[in-house]
Amino acid sequence: MSRRGFLKSSSVASMALFFSTSSTLFASSKDSLLGFKATLASSEDNVIVPDGYEAKVLVKWGDPLFKNALKFDEGKNITKEYAKNATKVFGDDNDGMQFYQLDGDKRALLVVNQEYVNPELMFKHNGLELSAQDVIYMQNSCGVTVLEIEQNDNSYQIKQDSPYNRRITALTPMVLTGPVKGDEAVKTANDEKGEFVLGTFNNCGCGKTPWGTYLTCEENFDDFFGSKDTKAQTSESFKRYGIKPKSVYGWEKFDDRFDFKINPNEPNRHGYIVEFDPYNPNFIPKKRTALGRFKHENAEVIIADDGRVVVYSGDDEVDEFVYKFVSSDKFNKDDLSKNADILDNGTLYVARFDGKNGEFKGKLTWLELTYGKNGLDKENGFKSQADILINVRLAATKLGATPMDRCEWIAAQPNSKAVYATFTNNKTRQTTDAANPREKNRYGQILKWEPKDGNHASSEFEWATFALAGNPAVKDGLYKGSSNITVENMFNSPDGLKFDKFGRLWIQTDGDYSNQKDYKGMGNNQMLCADPNTGEIRRFLTGPVACEITGLCFSEDSKTMFVGVQHPGEALKGSHWPEGGDKTPKSAVLVITKKDGGVIGA
Repeated sequence: MSRRGFLKSSSVASMALFFSTSSTLFASSKDSLLGFKATLASSEDNVIVPDGYEAKVLVKWGDPLFKNALKFDEGKNITKEYAKNATKVFGDDNDGMQFYQLDGDKRALLVVNQEYVNPELMFKHNGLELSAQDVIYMQNSCGVTVLEIEQNDNSYQIKQDSPYNRRITALTPMVLTGPVKGDEAVKTANDEKGEFVLGTFNNCGCGKTPWGTYLTCEENFDDFFGSKDTKAQTSESFKRYGIKPKSVYGWEKFDDRFDFKINPNEPNRHGYIVEFDPYNPNFIPKKRTALGRFKHENAEVIIADDGRVVVYSGDDEVDEFVYKFVSSDKFNKDDLSKNADILDNGTLYVARFDGKNGEFKGKLTWLELTYGKNGLDKENGFKSQADILINVRLAATKLGATPMDRCEWIAAQPNSKAVYATFTNNKTRQTTDAANPREKNRYGQILKWEPKDGNHASSEFEWATFALAGNPAVKDGLYKGSSNITVENMFNSPDGLKFDKFGRLWIQTDGDYSNQKDYKGMGNNQMLCADPNTGEIRRFLTGPVACEITGLCFSEDSKTMFVGVQHPGEALKGSHWPEGGDKTPKSAVLVITKKDGGVIGA
């Protein structure tokens, strides 16, 4: 038998062994957590939800948070006033978000990341003739939005002029905390002590702490740094983090802070998890450097059995790693204010996934990233703990961590010790392993892991594959997908991931929406829901043309779902959602309810 034939037959047999039931049983299970009728794949420029559900736009790019804010200008005349006005409106490209209840059951805060911008949609010149004013407009459109929402007639609306309403942008003052604070590598001419930094940007996923704060995660920060000197040399560290002389957005042409030749330490001040209190509009955001510097996707916070705080986070780049932070101190449940700086001291670990190809399960070991241990010392090029955290990718490679297929969101299953994670794709992978079983992985997978002793602070875990995304209509073998992937629910590039409190696992995608060749039949990006007990997966929502579905949270009664639609019409693909006609497509947050007033998904 040829190697290809052997892999095909053995993988099918292994997947059949891994899943205890067939996809037919999944679809007809009487005990399924999924109580809605699946939607069909779609390429429409619209949002489609199941029968019995309703989706409305709560807030979209440019909507005013304050009554004195300027309205969105379809003419795209970026004046000085309009660029400053971006701090008074909902930002662009919304991503991760969290729900925070206020007094009573009708008022709440919604905290939403504004990941990046689409210059081709923002400007009349499509980003090809930037000015200094344009750059300020983009900087003010990134970051995070805090907005108060009110429930009336079973639906939510924005409360303009709320004292809680706030924009945090690429120009907002914040502080560095933890081991990197004050290190020589983060000192600049404008911050000689290495303690203060301007702004956060490329805020992807997020986290919510048990003490009530919000964690926003800096992902592709390298896209914003470059140099006016197109032949500027980059260091080993810069190369590993993707920093090149030509940036994606061109800010370095007008703002020297983003020119790494002029300010070589500025990139070291970004790529962290940032914490702030959404209930306090005067709170100065803190970059928690103890959690490491990499392209953080989200931050899943768990209280371990021994009382310490555990934060899981993936590094979203091909052949990078999965990390875990364990606090030194224990969570104080009796006085939440005592946890204010608990993320500044602890131990960072990186994952090594072991196992045999074709078994789709194995051992997960967490390797300690501490100065003076495991060869992380001066002899091997590391000067201090701060140096390890700033260059954690290099340190993780030294330890032999497993290069993964772009770890996206991580979500902890309620009433369980299991944690699930999406790995969106790795189209350049050449060498496979147990956890990453496919070369040139176009479709992605979802893995789960849990500690052997039930304590998330421990080092020894077991992992298994929950789903291999694929296309059973046009592929075979591993590219067909696991047995819970069918022509009715197939998808590619799982990204956003979240459990509701009833144990339903919600999966959002950011993949190829061409609906052709390897992706035939998949349609636009979508959101699905899985029953982790049976493996069943059903499509819940499809988005408009060229969008990503990302960001998800629920009201406390689980009768309202908030879902993000990001970058419809990116690269001028022709969307005019949500306003239709010839209007500019806009990223937005949806509010989804069940027409009978019931629990979402049930």
